[in-house]
Amino acid sequence: MRKFARASSRVLLSLGVALLVTQAVNAARGGHINVASVSGSINPASADYLIESIATSERDGAAALLIELDTPGGLVASTRDILQAMLNADVPIIVYVTPRGAWAISAGTFITVAANVAAMSPGTSIGAAHPVSASGGTERQPTDKEEEGANPAGSVDVGMEKAENALAAMMESIAQERNRNVEWVVKAVRESVAVSETKALELGVIDLIADNRAELLKNIDGRVVRINGEERTLAVAGLPAKNLEMTLAQVIFNFLADPNVAILLFMAGGLGLYAEFNSPGLIVPGVLGVACMVLAGIAFQILPFDWVGLILILAGLGLFVAEMFFQTFGVLFALGGVCMLLGGTMIFDQPDFSDLTVSFWGVLVPAVAAMAVFGGLIVFAVGRTMMAGQIMGVDELVGLIGKTVSKLEPEGKVFVRGEYWNAAVTEEEEEIEEGAAVEVASIEGLHMTVRRAKTS
Repeated sequence: MRKFARASSRVLLSLGVALLVTQAVNAARGGHINVASVSGSINPASADYLIESIATSERDGAAALLIELDTPGGLVASTRDILQAMLNADVPIIVYVTPRGAWAISAGTFITVAANVAAMSPGTSIGAAHPVSASGGTERQPTDKEEEGANPAGSVDVGMEKAENALAAMMESIAQERNRNVEWVVKAVRESVAVSETKALELGVIDLIADNRAELLKNIDGRVVRINGEERTLAVAGLPAKNLEMTLAQVIFNFLADPNVAILLFMAGGLGLYAEFNSPGLIVPGVLGVACMVLAGIAFQILPFDWVGLILILAGLGLFVAEMFFQTFGVLFALGGVCMLLGGTMIFDQPDFSDLTVSFWGVLVPAVAAMAVFGGLIVFAVGRTMMAGQIMGVDELVGLIGKTVSKLEPEGKVFVRGEYWNAAVTEEEEEIEEGAAVEVASIEGLHMTVRRAKTS
């Protein structure tokens, strides 16, 4: 028993020594790498997260910061903030476009090109960094004659051209700094080209393709990179990874910074408030409507928006409401839908500030259609109510059958629907005997006029 205890102690001691040696080796090599993951748009929340991740990696002595990226683009201002932090970082930054099917579009292209090491998973893509127009596409490039000054009015969007030139110059500068294919990255901005990971490697846009994180770290181990003008050798193979998570506030703001979410919240808020105003006292639609409007307001503070687009959406909501009162057989409804679709395509059309747009077929059309159906049901219900006979108040007594309590000659009392009324006969009647069936002809104040009821 004692021999077994001594042997166990030796094994545990050996394991402990091995662990200490491994930790010492890792500490000598940097100890660990930090991992930041971005999946979604580039906005103030994701920018704050990445900038904070860079600062954290510098403070805790990480061997490198690995950014796992999957983005459709984002705000120009947020992208610039990230690029500035990356280019001035005192820690090696590795950008890895992953998982399979991910993309580094627009702002993602800038971030990938700005990395000390740029890598992609198989089945990913990069490029299409041209600013977008209101329709979600790119603007036509001017012809030679147009560049010489013979440009017909309105054929080239000056704002788009300005944004394009600024982004192309920024991309060219970054590519030169990181020794990447300058010609292609400028082409990605001016012509909106995009390529697969294999073509990107062939063109010198990225450094390597890796199936997973472990393979990536193994393949770049020993690579020399320049950090603030100084050469540094990467020693990252086998190091433990420390995941850096977004704070709760960053998660919330990152969610709200999606234009599709913002427009849905705004429309849902409008519906909730409309339902509450139409039927006061329901409480729940009003509370939800106010909550959605508050969240939409926060989203509009994050995202640069166009007032014309917002006004068009509000006009569309107003036309939906007007249909209830004017009964134009759907004309105002149709105009409201058109206004909302146009406003939705324009509201985030800010090429100088953002390349994010609302999905026309995926979000706008279904949202407007749902609002039209909801509004149509309300109009139908209100119209049906207005056409229905009155069921409350004294006027609805007209036409009811009652019974005389006393002889009417020409006045007396009658009993109608559980109530006693002072009544008089109509002009064509002279008198009606007691106990006879009578029909209510009219009511003025608390006085009723009746006629003899017709017997079948």
